Amino acid sequence: MTEQLRELAAHLEQARPDSVLATEIAYGELNVTVTLASLVGFCDFLKADQTCRFSTLVDITGIDWPQREKRFDVVYQFLSMYQNQRIRVRVEVREDEMVPSLTGIFPAANWFEREVFDMFGVLFSGHPDLRRILTDYGFRGYPLRKDFPTTGYVEVRYDEEQKRVVYEPVKLVQEYRLFDFMSPWEGAKYILPGDEKTAAKGS
Repeated sequence: MTEQLRELAAHLEQARPDSVLATEIAYGELNVTVTLASLVGFCDFLKADQTCRFSTLVDITGIDWPQREKRFDVVYQFLSMYQNQRIRVRVEVREDEMVPSLTGIFPAANWFEREVFDMFGVLFSGHPDLRRILTDYGFRGYPLRKDFPTTGYVEVRYDEEQKRVVYEPVKLVQEYRLFDFMSPWEGAKYILPGDEKTAAKGS
Protein backbone atom coordinates (compact mmCIF):
# COMPACT_ATOMS: atom_id res chain seq x y z
CA MET A 1 0.00 0.00 0.00
CA THR A 2 2.82 2.40 0.85
CA GLU A 3 4.38 1.86 -2.57
CA GLN A 4 1.04 2.65 -4.22
CA LEU A 5 0.82 5.86 -2.23
CA ARG A 6 4.34 6.82 -3.27
CA GLU A 7 3.38 6.27 -6.90
CA LEU A 8 0.25 8.36 -6.41
CA ALA A 9 2.26 11.18 -4.81
CA ALA A 10 4.73 11.12 -7.70
CA HIS A 11 1.83 11.17 -10.18
CA LEU A 12 0.28 14.22 -8.52
CA GLU A 13 3.57 16.10 -8.31
CA GLN A 14 4.23 15.42 -11.99
CA ALA A 15 0.70 16.13 -13.23
CA ARG A 16 0.01 19.22 -11.06
CA PRO A 17 3.35 20.86 -10.20
CA ASP A 18 1.57 24.23 -10.02
CA SER A 19 -0.68 22.98 -7.21
CA VAL A 20 1.31 20.62 -4.99
CA LEU A 21 3.49 22.23 -2.33
CA ALA A 22 4.36 19.07 -0.36
CA THR A 23 3.44 15.40 0.01
CA GLU A 24 3.80 13.06 2.98
CA ILE A 25 2.73 9.50 3.78
CA ALA A 26 1.58 9.09 7.38
CA TYR A 27 -0.53 6.40 9.06
CA GLY A 28 -1.18 4.67 5.77
CA GLU A 29 -2.57 7.73 4.02
CA LEU A 30 -1.20 10.30 1.62
CA ASN A 31 -1.22 13.94 2.77
CA VAL A 32 -0.96 16.60 0.08
CA THR A 33 -0.53 20.32 0.75
CA VAL A 34 -1.75 22.51 -2.11
CA THR A 35 -1.94 26.23 -2.84
CA LEU A 36 -5.17 28.04 -2.09
CA ALA A 37 -5.46 29.39 -5.63
CA SER A 38 -5.32 25.91 -7.17
CA LEU A 39 -7.61 24.14 -4.68
CA VAL A 40 -10.67 23.78 -6.91
CA GLY A 41 -8.70 22.74 -9.97
CA PHE A 42 -6.67 20.23 -7.99
CA CYS A 43 -9.76 18.64 -6.40
CA ASP A 44 -11.46 18.48 -9.79
CA PHE A 45 -8.36 16.69 -11.09
CA LEU A 46 -8.50 14.21 -8.19
CA LYS A 47 -12.07 13.33 -9.16
CA ALA A 48 -11.66 13.14 -12.95
CA ASP A 49 -8.17 11.71 -13.43
CA GLN A 50 -8.26 7.98 -14.21
CA THR A 51 -5.27 7.26 -11.96
CA CYS A 52 -6.95 8.96 -8.99
CA ARG A 53 -10.77 8.76 -9.30
CA PHE A 54 -11.38 10.19 -5.83
CA SER A 55 -15.12 10.43 -6.36
CA THR A 56 -16.18 10.69 -2.70
CA LEU A 57 -15.62 13.67 -0.43
CA VAL A 58 -15.69 12.14 3.05
CA ASP A 59 -15.15 15.19 5.26
CA ILE A 60 -13.88 18.75 5.55
CA THR A 61 -12.50 20.09 8.80
CA GLY A 62 -10.33 22.89 10.11
CA ILE A 63 -7.32 23.28 12.39
CA ASP A 64 -6.57 26.49 14.25
CA TRP A 65 -2.96 27.68 14.59
CA PRO A 66 -3.36 31.11 16.29
CA GLN A 67 0.37 31.83 16.37
CA ARG A 68 0.79 31.27 12.60
CA GLU A 69 0.39 33.95 9.91
CA LYS A 70 -1.81 31.58 7.92
CA ARG A 71 -3.94 30.78 10.92
CA PHE A 72 -6.06 27.91 9.61
CA ASP A 73 -5.59 24.60 7.88
CA VAL A 74 -8.64 23.49 5.92
CA VAL A 75 -8.38 19.73 5.48
CA TYR A 76 -10.27 17.64 2.93
CA GLN A 77 -10.63 13.85 3.13
CA PHE A 78 -11.25 11.99 -0.16
CA LEU A 79 -11.95 8.34 -0.92
CA SER A 80 -11.45 6.46 -4.18
CA MET A 81 -13.62 3.35 -4.13
CA TYR A 82 -12.21 2.46 -7.55
CA GLN A 83 -8.58 2.41 -6.38
CA ASN A 84 -9.33 1.61 -2.71
CA GLN A 85 -7.26 4.60 -1.59
CA ARG A 86 -7.70 7.63 0.63
CA ILE A 87 -6.06 11.02 0.36
CA ARG A 88 -5.94 14.04 2.65
CA VAL A 89 -5.66 17.47 1.01
CA ARG A 90 -4.59 20.44 3.13
CA VAL A 91 -4.59 24.14 2.35
CA GLU A 92 -3.29 26.95 4.60
CA VAL A 93 -5.54 30.01 4.96
CA ARG A 94 -5.11 33.43 6.55
CA GLU A 95 -7.91 34.72 8.75
CA ASP A 96 -8.86 37.35 6.16
CA GLU A 97 -8.81 34.96 3.17
CA MET A 98 -11.72 33.15 1.57
CA VAL A 99 -11.56 29.52 0.50
CA PRO A 100 -13.21 28.67 -2.83
CA SER A 101 -16.19 26.35 -2.35
CA LEU A 102 -16.09 22.80 -3.71
CA THR A 103 -19.89 22.51 -3.94
CA GLY A 104 -19.72 22.71 -7.74
CA ILE A 105 -17.60 19.53 -7.86
CA PHE A 106 -18.70 17.71 -4.71
CA PRO A 107 -22.28 18.57 -3.59
CA ALA A 108 -21.47 16.97 -0.21
CA ALA A 109 -19.18 19.93 0.49
CA ASN A 110 -22.25 22.08 1.20
CA TRP A 111 -22.84 21.09 4.82
CA PHE A 112 -19.16 20.35 5.51
CA GLU A 113 -18.20 23.90 4.54
CA ARG A 114 -21.03 25.31 6.62
CA GLU A 115 -19.71 23.39 9.63
CA VAL A 116 -16.16 24.71 9.15
CA PHE A 117 -17.58 28.23 8.85
CA ASP A 118 -19.68 27.74 11.99
CA MET A 119 -16.89 26.27 14.12
CA PHE A 120 -13.84 28.21 12.84
CA GLY A 121 -15.19 31.27 11.01
CA VAL A 122 -13.53 30.31 7.70
CA LEU A 123 -15.41 31.87 4.77
CA PHE A 124 -16.06 29.94 1.55
CA SER A 125 -16.54 31.98 -1.61
CA GLY A 126 -19.16 30.70 -4.04
CA HIS A 127 -21.04 28.70 -1.41
CA PRO A 128 -24.80 28.72 -2.16
CA ASP A 129 -25.97 29.10 1.46
CA LEU A 130 -23.14 29.88 3.88
CA ARG A 131 -24.77 30.15 7.31
CA ARG A 132 -24.32 28.47 10.67
CA ILE A 133 -25.36 24.84 10.89
CA LEU A 134 -24.62 23.64 14.47
CA THR A 135 -24.89 26.71 16.68
CA ASP A 136 -27.96 28.84 17.33
CA TYR A 137 -29.01 31.99 15.49
CA GLY A 138 -27.13 34.98 16.86
CA PHE A 139 -24.34 32.82 18.31
CA ARG A 140 -21.22 34.88 18.99
CA GLY A 141 -17.76 33.57 18.18
CA TYR A 142 -16.42 30.34 16.72
CA PRO A 143 -16.28 27.45 19.24
CA LEU A 144 -13.32 25.49 17.81
CA ARG A 145 -10.94 28.42 17.67
CA LYS A 146 -8.33 28.04 20.38
CA ASP A 147 -9.01 31.50 21.77
CA PHE A 148 -12.70 30.77 22.31
CA PRO A 149 -13.45 30.52 26.07
CA THR A 150 -14.40 27.03 27.23
CA THR A 151 -17.38 28.46 29.11
CA GLY A 152 -18.66 30.33 26.06
CA TYR A 153 -20.02 33.87 26.27
CA VAL A 154 -23.66 33.17 27.15
CA GLU A 155 -25.65 30.44 28.86
CA VAL A 156 -29.07 29.28 27.73
CA ARG A 157 -31.90 28.21 30.01
CA TYR A 158 -35.66 27.92 29.98
CA ASP A 159 -37.36 30.57 32.12
CA GLU A 160 -40.55 29.28 33.76
CA GLU A 161 -41.89 32.76 34.44
CA GLN A 162 -41.35 34.03 30.90
CA LYS A 163 -42.20 30.63 29.38
CA ARG A 164 -39.37 30.92 26.89
CA VAL A 165 -35.67 30.27 26.40
CA VAL A 166 -33.47 33.11 27.68
CA TYR A 167 -29.84 33.98 27.02
CA GLU A 168 -27.69 35.36 29.81
CA PRO A 169 -23.98 36.27 30.08
CA VAL A 170 -21.90 33.52 31.67
CA LYS A 171 -21.29 34.21 35.36
CA LEU A 172 -18.73 32.15 37.26
CA VAL A 173 -18.48 32.35 41.02
CA GLN A 174 -14.96 32.76 42.34
CA GLU A 175 -14.69 29.14 43.55
CA TYR A 176 -14.86 27.94 39.95
CA ARG A 177 -12.01 30.22 38.90
CA LEU A 178 -9.46 28.74 41.31
CA PHE A 179 -7.97 25.43 40.28
CA ASP A 180 -5.35 23.32 42.00
CA PHE A 181 -3.76 21.22 39.30
CA MET A 182 -1.22 19.53 41.59
CA SER A 183 -1.36 15.77 41.39
CA PRO A 184 -1.16 13.68 44.59
CA TRP A 185 1.79 11.89 42.96
CA GLU A 186 3.72 15.18 42.79
CA GLY A 187 4.21 15.61 46.53
CA ALA A 188 0.93 17.23 47.50
CA LYS A 189 0.62 17.93 51.23
CA TYR A 190 -3.15 17.65 51.46
CA ILE A 191 -5.33 14.56 51.94
CA LEU A 192 -7.68 13.57 49.15
CA PRO A 193 -11.16 12.19 49.93
CA GLY A 194 -10.80 8.52 50.78
CA ASP A 195 -7.14 8.73 51.86
CA GLU A 196 -8.14 8.59 55.52
CA LYS A 197 -9.26 4.97 55.02
CA THR A 198 -5.73 3.97 53.97
CA ALA A 199 -4.25 5.80 56.96
CA ALA A 200 -6.66 4.02 59.35
CA LYS A 201 -5.65 0.60 57.99
CA GLY A 202 -1.95 1.38 58.47
CA SER A 203 -2.44 2.29 62.14
